[in-house]
Formats: sequence, C-alpha cells, structure tokens
Amino acid sequence: MSPLLHLFACLLTLFVAMGVGRFTLTPQLPHLIAEGQVDLTGAGLLAAANYLGYLLGALDALRADTPARAGRRLFAGLWGCVALSFLSTWAEGLWAHGLLRFASGVASAWALVVAAGISQQVALQAGQPRRGALVFTGPSLGVLVTGLIALALNHYRLGSAAAWTFYGCAGLAAALLAHPLLPRPRARPHPPRTARSLPPGLRGLLGAYGLSGLGYIIPATFLSQLAASRFHGAWQADLFWPCFGLAAFLGVLLASLRRPTPGGTLRWLVCTLWLQAAGALACLLPGTFGLALGVALSGGPFLAGTQLTLQYARELDPDGHTRNIGLLTAAFALGQLCGPLLAACSSRFTGGLDLALWVAGAVLLVASLLVRRPGAASRAEAVQG
Repeated sequence: MSPLLHLFACLLTLFVAMGVGRFTLTPQLPHLIAEGQVDLTGAGLLAAANYLGYLLGALDALRADTPARAGRRLFAGLWGCVALSFLSTWAEGLWAHGLLRFASGVASAWALVVAAGISQQVALQAGQPRRGALVFTGPSLGVLVTGLIALALNHYRLGSAAAWTFYGCAGLAAALLAHPLLPRPRARPHPPRTARSLPPGLRGLLGAYGLSGLGYIIPATFLSQLAASRFHGAWQADLFWPCFGLAAFLGVLLASLRRPTPGGTLRWLVCTLWLQAAGALACLLPGTFGLALGVALSGGPFLAGTQLTLQYARELDPDGHTRNIGLLTAAFALGQLCGPLLAACSSRFTGGLDLALWVAGAVLLVASLLVRRPGAASRAEAVQG
C-alpha cells in the first residue's frame, strides 16, 4: 500500500484521538457550566481527569514493546475515543463526565503514541520526512471540524448531549476511513545497551516539554469558556475555538515547509515557546482583541511545537526515537495534568483564570530557557552537521 495512504490514515487517527477524544471538552465546558453540571472549578477537575488518563495511557504505551501490543493499543485507542464520545451523551454531572474523560484520555494517548511513532517510521522509510510531519495537522483539523460543529449546534441552541453525539459521528466517519489503511506496528529495533541512557540535551527537552504542556493547556482548555464569559453567550464566542484549530493547522504547515538548516529545529522550537507564552498573556487583555491575539499566538505554535519537539528529539537521539516519543508524551501529559489543577485553584481562590494565565506565560518562558541549554544545542548541531 502507498506510504501516502498510510500517512493519511495516521493523520485521521490523530484527528480522532486529539480532535475528538481530547479537545472536544473545550467547546463543551461552557455548555456543561451553563447546564449546571459543573462549575468553573469542576471544569478544571474534568480537564485534570482527562489529562491524568492521558498521562497513564502514555506511560502504558511505553510498555507496548511488541507489534501485537502496540497494535492492540492503537486500535483500542482509535475506537475507544469514538465510543466514549457517544457514551458521553448520557452522562450527567461531575463524576460521570470525569470517569469518561479519564477513559478518553487513556484512549487518546494510546492512539497518539503508537500512530505518531509508526507514521514517522513510514515517512523515513519512504524518504519523505516532511510529509510525515504533516500527520500533525490531524489534531488541528479535528479542532477545526469539531469547533465548526459546536458553532452550528449553538446556532440551533442544542446542548452538550447533542454535541457529544455529533462529535462521535465525526470520529466514527474518520475511524471507518482510517482503520483499513493504518499500517501495522513493526518490531522495534534493539539499540545497543549504551544507547538506552538519555543524552543530556534530551533531559532538558523533557523538562521543557513538560512545562510547555502546563503552559499551553490553560488557554487551550478554557478558551471557549473565556470567550463565552466575555461575550455573554453570543454566537461570536463560538468562533474562537475553530479559529484556534485553523491557526494550529497553518502553524504545522509553516513548520513543515521550512528549509532545514543546522540548528534550525531548535531555533524554531524556542520561537514557538515564546509565541505561546505571549499568547497566554494576551488572553488577559480585555475584549475581542486580547482573545483574538491569544488564539493566533497560542494556536499557531500549538501543534507545530509538538512536531518540532519530536523532530529535535530524533536529532538528539536517533536510535531511541520510539522510546523518546513515549517519554516526551508522558512528560507533556504530566504538565497538562498540572494545568487544570492550577486553573481550578485559580478559580477557587481568585474567582477567575487570570492567575493561571500569568503562570502559564511564565512557565513557557522557563521552558524556552531549558531547551536552550548549551549541551542541547551543541549536540543537535553536531548531529545535523
């Protein structure tokens, strides 16, 4: 089968895992709060449950050391995200939604870790690494499509239950198309024992990626709620989330089409962290301008940063890339888990999300300093040279 079809199937898998399995919670939060199912603090706890599941799913995916185990997680994750979206239609209250969001986090991590790994293998074997990077447009397209669904449903004043059903239908269509085209996981190469230790640069990257998970997740999770509170439920509030997805899609395209240069991946990665920090702080500005700027600055680098992080990890440690995808995903998930908990504390003790947004901007700047450590830069440039 053509490598392009395999890559397209991986793109659709990420569409389901991230766009449907994880990020449909963002446009749903205003509905759940308006319907009295949760308050703003409870919304943070729902997001934390989702990201706790994502963390555990990523750690579990690291144990999928045979093609059979990886394949089971890939397909369970793909179809689990679809099934859990439909099950959410009948959920009511914090505990029911929390359990479903936790399970959805596990499923989305399984699908992401395995699909991201095999897609990069397919792209490299076909001599098309740039096309492999385009797989990361899948989550942004998922955000865009589900955001447009939310916009249409809100126009007809349909609530959260109807929205879960429509999100499930979008995921079902993508999964039916992806399943027969997905490449099956292959046996991992066994690197020499000395290659199993983490290079110094990768340790800094793990820390930076974990902090970026904390920093980006505040605007990414609560953007729709911020817009709904500022526009008092007007339809304009529903435009921000699909625009976030569109910005993320364009960011991945831009990062994929850049010309490779020595040290270029690191420089682009640092720029994405700076932009995301500015985006989190821009959300503090009043009115439409602040949120629009936050969407552009946070959304554009959102998935491009993930793509660049995985590429930089390959430059630092080519032999351990499959393992490193799982480690980076786990670090990112741990940061994401802290983000909603921070938002819940900010909401409870200050009555809003301003404190959480300030912290998000600060940790993204710290992440940019971690990834710029001299050892990391010199090692990457040596590999590229």
